[in-house]
Amino acid sequence: SSHGSLPRLMAAFLLKVNDATRLRDPSFHAENPKIRLPRNLRSKIIKAVGEKVNLLIPFQGKPRPVVTWFKDGALMEDKSVGTRTSEVDTILFIRSAERRHSGTYTLSVQIEDKTDSADLEIQVVEKPGSPINVHVTDVWGFNAALEWKPPKDDGNCEIIGYTIQKCDMKTKEWFTVHEHNHRLSCTVSDLVMGNEYSFRVFSENICGLSDNAAISKNTAVIDKTGEKDPSFKETDMNRSPKFTAPLVDRSVIAGYTTAISCAVRGYPKPKIMWMKNNMAIEGDPKFLMQNNQGVLTLNIRKAGLFDGGRYSCRAVNDLGVDEVECKLEVRGANFLSNI
Repeated sequence: SSHGSLPRLMAAFLLKVNDATRLRDPSFHAENPKIRLPRNLRSKIIKAVGEKVNLLIPFQGKPRPVVTWFKDGALMEDKSVGTRTSEVDTILFIRSAERRHSGTYTLSVQIEDKTDSADLEIQVVEKPGSPINVHVTDVWGFNAALEWKPPKDDGNCEIIGYTIQKCDMKTKEWFTVHEHNHRLSCTVSDLVMGNEYSFRVFSENICGLSDNAAISKNTAVIDKTGEKDPSFKETDMNRSPKFTAPLVDRSVIAGYTTAISCAVRGYPKPKIMWMKNNMAIEGDPKFLMQNNQGVLTLNIRKAGLFDGGRYSCRAVNDLGVDEVECKLEVRGANFLSNI
């Protein structure tokens, strides 16, 4: 069709006009095509679904360059993505971003046989779906262990954590017990004797929490005796230690008392050893170690700059060993005033 050859006619026409300009204007000098990609467009451009995309990219070049846009290596033909080009810049705009707009957009600026090109990476994201298959895996003392699977839909970006809530079946009120939990499991402690609890879990990505939570398929009954829940009969009670809640990296300000904690299961009751940079912490009055039904806490009194480092906790019984670790960063008190 004549329509298809229009851009080629235009290009040929522009070349003729440009040649004429050059002959007529002795001061004219050609300038190679060069894209001036703004710094904020050099890393991945993240937009929420429904947001407007409006990217302006300046370029140089004389005579006027021919500007072409590609998406994922093919000529861009998506009607919902607009471009406007002047002699010195081009704009890529999308009125309302959808996930299908994610990808690599390539700008090509050409003058005769010289070309400059630049890639822009656009990622369109939204809130994730809720997690799958939340269930109580164990109940002991005043604690319950939960596990779940990641959501089917991550919202087109990585899941950065989970928020866990508990609900006493009598009051039917939800309370948050963990936020930004990175594992697909957690231990909920300090439950009340004689109560029955349900749990729910939200997924989180950079857009926020999932609109809905997944509710646990079963409940945790905290027996009056504090014995194990009869619905978790196990043929062999003996088990090697397993951490059900990890140590988490922390950054604290010097001079304050701080604590790191984790949770472990195992029978016979595991022996616990705390270490700093692989050296056992023993008999140092600066540290106080607590073990409350398998919820382990290391209190560090008035942390000083020398207390920063890699802390680990090891649990051992006759059947095996498990270990977790974290980094503790201690900052000077003047750190905040410098921001």
